[in-house]
Amino acid sequence: MRLADAISLRSRRRKLALFLETMRPTAETTVLDIGVDDFGFGELGATEHGSCGTLNFFEQAYPWPHRITALGQHEGATFSERYPSIPYVRGNATELPFEDSSFDVVHSNAVIEHVGGVDAQRRFVAEALRVAPRAFITTPNRWFPIEVHTRLPLVHWLPQPLAHRAYDLARKPWAKENRLLRRGDLEELFPGNARIVNLGLTLAAIVG
Repeated sequence: MRLADAISLRSRRRKLALFLETMRPTAETTVLDIGVDDFGFGELGATEHGSCGTLNFFEQAYPWPHRITALGQHEGATFSERYPSIPYVRGNATELPFEDSSFDVVHSNAVIEHVGGVDAQRRFVAEALRVAPRAFITTPNRWFPIEVHTRLPLVHWLPQPLAHRAYDLARKPWAKENRLLRRGDLEELFPGNARIVNLGLTLAAIVG
């Protein structure tokens, strides 16, 4: 396992433990997982495309996967082959294709930083809380010295023009589209009833 994947796996285990501790799900709890990928956990294809081998860890490790509904942007054929017991829905995280209060809990790992600017992030939170009364939403901590998407140290702390130039030089121009969040940034996206937990590498916003 690559070092980056080993660090990611440790982080995801900590987040799952915190999810189970704070959300206290049972075999009857319905969960919407926003932002799954079209690879299975540990599949080689994910790392070949420059991504992470720990994608879809939640689906792999959650005690009751059949109670999860997964939402992603891909066609979902590969995901459905890997996780046949988990319904897959293709959709937009800022315009969820579900009725109000369709689920007991929303789970989302490292998606909110990808949806756009602050207005899109507010819509993401509003939609999550529309379809479920409880939510567990994580995002990489902007104050962590290594940016987890690019694995570049300190670049994300530079003024934006310099950071964008560095991403171009590193051949990672897609990183310019991410809006990384500090604790205060994450707090401001919620209506005031969220608890923010700092896990070092990751921030978790917990509602309910």
